[in-house]
Amino acid sequence: MKIGFINIPFKEGFTIKSLFSFEKTPTNLLVAVFTLALLASFVVGVAMFLTHGHHAYNVTREHPWGLLLAVYIFFVVSSTGLCIIGSLGDVFGFKDYMMISKRAIFGSIVTILAGFAVILFEIGHPVTMLIYNVLSPGLTSAIWWMGTLYGLYLTFMIIEFYFLLNNDMKKAKIFGLTGLLVGLAAHSNLGSVFGFLNARPISNGVYYPTYFILTAFITGVFLAFIVMGFRYKLNFPAKAKVMLEGLAKIQGLLISILIFFVTWKMLTDIYGGMPNRSEVAVHILGSWTFQAEVLLAMVLPLLVVLTTMGRKPVLMFWASMIGMVGIFFMRYNLVHDTQLKPLQMLKIKEYQLAPEWIHYFPSPAEMLISAGGLGLCIAMYYVGTKMFNLDEEEGH
Repeated sequence: MKIGFINIPFKEGFTIKSLFSFEKTPTNLLVAVFTLALLASFVVGVAMFLTHGHHAYNVTREHPWGLLLAVYIFFVVSSTGLCIIGSLGDVFGFKDYMMISKRAIFGSIVTILAGFAVILFEIGHPVTMLIYNVLSPGLTSAIWWMGTLYGLYLTFMIIEFYFLLNNDMKKAKIFGLTGLLVGLAAHSNLGSVFGFLNARPISNGVYYPTYFILTAFITGVFLAFIVMGFRYKLNFPAKAKVMLEGLAKIQGLLISILIFFVTWKMLTDIYGGMPNRSEVAVHILGSWTFQAEVLLAMVLPLLVVLTTMGRKPVLMFWASMIGMVGIFFMRYNLVHDTQLKPLQMLKIKEYQLAPEWIHYFPSPAEMLISAGGLGLCIAMYYVGTKMFNLDEEEGH
């Protein structure tokens, strides 16, 4: 389809009607029903929010960041990870990874849009935010930079995807490299939103801006196995096996580095008994959500890599599915654990009770909107597979 000077190469025979035509296997029907249920949950959750406002959420002044922020981070981390995977082929020229470039770049667009859809209902006045983001930029605000950089990143990803569809690899490389650099800057800046919290010693410091990039790459590899697994229905051709074996070995290295990072983060948090930091770290170590994060996102996938050396992509597919559950816990823990210890007021004349741990559990509205974000992600990706040819074309 040509709109002015823009040529969008849709799949041959694509129509709105074709969106509803797919192979009616039990698995496909289950995924379709599951996706529709998630989309319905999003509608219900948004209706609850529009009816009751932020009272529909279980966030408080003591725990202002809730599940929606964690899910937003989950999606934008996934987007940056897929951007890194997609860049291996069209930006850095690794030919084995060209076969996933278009699929990964489109996935990065879909996941960040899903993240924006979720955070839209966490922000009090999103329209006002967009207006004043331009009229009165907060150049010293990490959150202002986060929104601005992610907006630029999405723009570059869309342009890169357009050139990939048109097989203009030279321009795709230029916009892909620019988008990658802006995306990494945005993602590292998202880590700084936590690192700049001077009142929260458990997260304050340089750890999170670098940790976010590492975990984004790990998430991208997990998603690469999942995307390719569904593309080939776990019956991988030889070329895909070569690519996935390389990714599995990279994943083993990345997870090993992550375990190293997390170990030293916990040791330095606990050592010395620093108030508001060491006791929080000990509390985190004893929580089941942190243990689930370590087991599902680090230990099990690493064991699969070490025992198979990446030569069993089907096993890596299932390890990646488990790993993404662990990544979700990782994002939830990041947000919740930061707020475990209540901030203390400076009282010099009154007796103040010893603080207790802050307890938080997401409300039905938060859970419905969050689940709906996954539904939006799956639905948009499915539409993209129908509209565009996301496979590598012969000769390019």
